[in-house]
Amino acid sequence: MVAGYVVTVWIVVTVVFGLPRALPGDPITASIQDASAVSPELRTMMERRYGLDRPLIEQYGSYLAGLARGDLGESISLRTPVATALKAHLPWTLLLVGTSLALSSLASFIAGVNAAWRRGSFDDRFSVVTMTGLHAIPDYALSIILVIGLAVTVPLFPLGGGAEPFTDDAPLVSRAVDLGYHLVLPAAALSLSLMATKFLILRSAMVSVLGSEYMVAARAKGLSERRLKYRHAGRNALGPFLNLVGIQAGAAVGAAIFIEAVFDYPGMTSLLLPAIGQLDFPLIDGCFLVLALLVLTANLVVDLVQSRIDPRTAG
Repeated sequence: MVAGYVVTVWIVVTVVFGLPRALPGDPITASIQDASAVSPELRTMMERRYGLDRPLIEQYGSYLAGLARGDLGESISLRTPVATALKAHLPWTLLLVGTSLALSSLASFIAGVNAAWRRGSFDDRFSVVTMTGLHAIPDYALSIILVIGLAVTVPLFPLGGGAEPFTDDAPLVSRAVDLGYHLVLPAAALSLSLMATKFLILRSAMVSVLGSEYMVAARAKGLSERRLKYRHAGRNALGPFLNLVGIQAGAAVGAAIFIEAVFDYPGMTSLLLPAIGQLDFPLIDGCFLVLALLVLTANLVVDLVQSRIDPRTAG
């Protein structure tokens, strides 16, 4: 399992290196506002500094060697190490994606188990219709609805940003409350966009499990409803649910790009979009690589957890 992920990481690194360099344009020109003021000598010096004067295969070898040393290179547009720029923005995206995945998984699991347990009831039908409708709303539309409803029409939460400015010296508790206050709407938008699919998959798996022979035997033993729902039926429906959680890690990162843009959240989007516009190859490489590794790591963790819960899936 782990060996397969190592090969996947190498493929991802190669793709991440190649895609930005397939874009049309010149990174030196794109990173300078007045490109006409750049002399041929200065251009040559900058190309040499960032290794752009070498053949592509040599640039690839240098890139792999840098990664082996933990060196992501220097941003052309920011004139700062890529690792430094990532450290300033990656925690925000991790906070948003991690919070949303956890909340959506917990809420969809509880809701799916209870809806399937009462399948055919009004609550079950209402939940299915609601989640199906929620699934049809795009991520950015959900974000805009929440902004208009809870930040403009009824100003309960901030319009955007990750924290109030000039609060670095505030007490830790105050800063944590402020971070949570700014996180509510982005996390709600991302959680809502993720939970509908998980709910529908889990409910379907639960309905299948409830009709199995071992559930009939468990009921005959007189076990409590809570134990039947969560320890027997819920646990045996976890397989497809966990698979979907792993798959949704990639969807969560992709959706976070749009949601961060809508809420002006200081995550990876505020770093990646300008980097693409300025053809900042090292910064683009660093952003895509970190996001890809984040998704792969989430999938690896889900696979390990699933193999622990159900050893039949290991291997």
